[in-house]
Amino acid sequence: MPHDKPLIDAFGRVHDSLRISITDRCNIRCFYCMPEHDATFMPKSRLLTYEEIARLARLLIRRGGVRDIRITGGEPLVRRDCHVLIRRLASIDGLDDLSMTTNGILLAEHATRLRDAGLRRLNISLDTLDDATLERIARRRGVDRIVEGIDAAIDAGFDSIKLNSLAIAGISDGQLVDLVRFASDRRVAIRFIEFMPLDADRAWTKDNVLTGDRVLEILRRHFGLIRPIARESPSAPAESFEVRVDGTKTRLGIIRSVTRPFCDDCNRLRLTADGSIRNCLFATSETPLRDALRQGVDDNGLIDLVLESVRDKRAAHGIGESEFASPERPMYSIGG
Repeated sequence: MPHDKPLIDAFGRVHDSLRISITDRCNIRCFYCMPEHDATFMPKSRLLTYEEIARLARLLIRRGGVRDIRITGGEPLVRRDCHVLIRRLASIDGLDDLSMTTNGILLAEHATRLRDAGLRRLNISLDTLDDATLERIARRRGVDRIVEGIDAAIDAGFDSIKLNSLAIAGISDGQLVDLVRFASDRRVAIRFIEFMPLDADRAWTKDNVLTGDRVLEILRRHFGLIRPIARESPSAPAESFEVRVDGTKTRLGIIRSVTRPFCDDCNRLRLTADGSIRNCLFATSETPLRDALRQGVDDNGLIDLVLESVRDKRAAHGIGESEFASPERPMYSIGG
């Protein structure tokens, strides 16, 4: 489908992937994302309605060339009737892929409904299979509910299911082997993501990062050969590998967002739950669309605001550089 204003930044990167956060609320309190107490959430009136989300998505698909959408939060499944939005988005001509990132706790009761509504792929967070470790990370227990959600998703027949595990030094080191075995047993891929400075407590340091190199070192020591394979696409954030677990080929991903950033090939924009476009996960500014939308700005005006944001995108997020500054919003407020 032709589009009249491709979303191209000053470095020639084409933005055809959109992350849409539909809530900043969550049912766990992971320290890498949220404060343990006194998290401040947006009032419902500030959130985009499903109708507003669908309008912006349709505009960016038809006139901006967006081809894939991922639904995020907070935890998206805590927002009522999430499947209704999925059905609306799935019906938009020109959208090639529709996926969701979830912590899995509510997934067992929603998986079949989401698949029937048109959701094609799932990324499910799984940092540990041990409840005590989960409580250390998420300040909640519930591994059994996450596993139940993963199994329900597998039974529902999604096109793709990936497990996402944050790699945190001093916590994840002893979890890696069990997580790979779990993924292998269920014939799903698993990706390890370097811990990024997006925590609400602003306690992150580089010493907290379990690097991609270290993850591979630990896994090679246990499983032997880990074979690099082609990335899923040039803009895919994960380096792809294959490992044999008791004879079963298992796909691994390593996302080196800190030690080997993939900014040169970034094709992503983010729409926050309260209606602002962010051109980078680590952007220190954003472009509000909600008020313009509610004040009657037409499609031409809205797409121009998005284009302005895209053109202002920096070359890279700059983690590790002296001038790097974390965004004011914590992760749960930005959206994954």
